[in-house]
Amino acid sequence: MELTSETVRIEYEWTRDRGSEIVPIVNAVRADLGDAFDTTVESITIEAYHDAIDAVFADGDRAVNVAALVGLLRDLDVTGDYPGFIVDELLARELAAAIAGEQPRRLLAEATFHYADVHTHGSVDDPAGLDDLDAALAAGVQTRLPGWEWQATESPFSVDP
Repeated sequence: MELTSETVRIEYEWTRDRGSEIVPIVNAVRADLGDAFDTTVESITIEAYHDAIDAVFADGDRAVNVAALVGLLRDLDVTGDYPGFIVDELLARELAAAIAGEQPRRLLAEATFHYADVHTHGSVDDPAGLDDLDAALAAGVQTRLPGWEWQATESPFSVDP
């Protein structure tokens, strides 16, 4: 894999165009986690997904890393899949975290990836990394975007010097 500005643009466009597949996963994850934590979590739209992807790729340092992870996962396949289980999980978890941003969202996206991954399955003809890629995009975007009650207020732990 060679990363260039053009490669990053190609991965950006592919990722942005994947919204119709990713948004339903985001909304299902938000609904399930909302039920689990007894809260209501706003669903997202395709436009919100596009805005999140635009913001991620507008940060060049983040964009090159996200593009590399997307490109690797899009093409990653392992005969029989199971021997590659760790590598696709590792790459996808890192992708979810990179999309979500800094702590604590980074860690939340990694945890959410594992939940989304359990519920995301590709077809038998898809490369092994594609369902992990979809779960990672969903986990990263859902964590990055507002909609959770805890994101709506300032942290009670901030110190005002």
